[in-house]
Amino acid sequence: MYNSKSQNAEEFIDHEEILSSLDFGKKNKNNTELINEALEQAAQYKGLSHKQVAMLIECNDADTIDKIYRLAEQVKLKIYGKRIVLFAPLYLSNYCVNGCKYCAYHASNCDMKRKKLSQEEIIQEVTALQDMGHKRLALETGEDPVNSPIEYVLESIKTIYGIKHKNGAIRRVNVNIAATTVENYQKLRDAGIGTYVLFQETYHKPTYELMHPKGPKHNYAYHTEAMDRAMTGGIDDVGIGALLGLYDYKYDTIAMMLHIKHLEDTFGVGPHTISVPRIRPADDVDVNIYPNSVPDDEFKKIVAVLRLAVPYTGIIISTRESAELRAEVIKLGVSQISGGSSTDVGGYAETEHQRENTAQFEVNDHRTLDEIVNWLSQNGYVPSFCTACYREGRTGERFMALAKTGQIGNVCQANALITLKEYLEDYAQPQTKQNGEKLIYEQVEVIPNPKVKVLTKDYLEKIYDGQRDFRF
Repeated sequence: MYNSKSQNAEEFIDHEEILSSLDFGKKNKNNTELINEALEQAAQYKGLSHKQVAMLIECNDADTIDKIYRLAEQVKLKIYGKRIVLFAPLYLSNYCVNGCKYCAYHASNCDMKRKKLSQEEIIQEVTALQDMGHKRLALETGEDPVNSPIEYVLESIKTIYGIKHKNGAIRRVNVNIAATTVENYQKLRDAGIGTYVLFQETYHKPTYELMHPKGPKHNYAYHTEAMDRAMTGGIDDVGIGALLGLYDYKYDTIAMMLHIKHLEDTFGVGPHTISVPRIRPADDVDVNIYPNSVPDDEFKKIVAVLRLAVPYTGIIISTRESAELRAEVIKLGVSQISGGSSTDVGGYAETEHQRENTAQFEVNDHRTLDEIVNWLSQNGYVPSFCTACYREGRTGERFMALAKTGQIGNVCQANALITLKEYLEDYAQPQTKQNGEKLIYEQVEVIPNPKVKVLTKDYLEKIYDGQRDFRF
């Protein structure tokens, strides 16, 4: 029986409720009255129900899809403006005891070169990332209680925050590690992490268990209920996502909506981010065995509908996707992207010929961070390295209250421009700096609050003179 407030995974992610919603979507995909009602609701930034999401995903009318796309762009501009937050993944270890069939790290992959970074190697990696200009990292590691215990993760976070190189510093460490205990989530909170991220992979229990034949991750309930434990442990910014293509993407999209409703109804706070990864080729992984691959057109529709459904949440797309597709979905709702990424353990400090077989999956967008900053600037987007909300305590319910009303933009625009100015002064190539400076000059004038505008201009001058780390 479906119960959004239940603590039981199979009750708040109820199989029959998902099937019923999908059936509703199929029956009403051409119901003009219901579709217009849903779009009008989304246009008021009120989000969508899971059944409305099912209806829009099923819709294949070209004019309606065009309306969805245009409205998604409007909603994104209202909540997030033209800002695109940039980050990079940092892989600490690829030791793993799980048997995930879609991941190169799976325990039975004998060709994988197993590697775990020492604290000294982490310093080298983070220094390389700081030399690129990164301020925000997503920490990644395989699940292995011997090689990657929570103590190792905590020590690594402390090391990362302690590295000050030239004008560089990592100001926010988001963490993507395996489902764990309330006690361990409390330790991560106390270590000062940003967002705790965990992908469900698929919400369809039989497929989930098939994809995870051995290891702790085989336990569907323990994995699916992880966000409840994280929030109970005091982490109020969490990020969810499904690996689209493992099972029917429509099923998993509706299930994500149920997960979001569960978090909102139970804790008063929905996810800080939603990730939309698709399966990518990887060592000892045959992507051709998955019959549920998501075509680009359907993928774009998912992103747009999610933006309408959960307007306050950051949508993340990584370098799994091509530069061309990332350009399209940024317009439709994506607000965070990785840049200059490596999925190798030690992939930033090592040169190409030094790298061994340690990558989790193949990267599709190989542009450098500077190339991405330049590309965004040329297209009118504001590359943002901002971490101010976390550092100012604007997390959880406080962040959601500001995001849902659009008030977060009063500080986000200024913070984005300030951090972009830091990047341009410290790391940018000449052409990137020229394009970025032009963008800042244009965008600072559209800051709505006169006092914030004046202070932003003052901060920009001080950054030019060598000072750093201003924020609202």
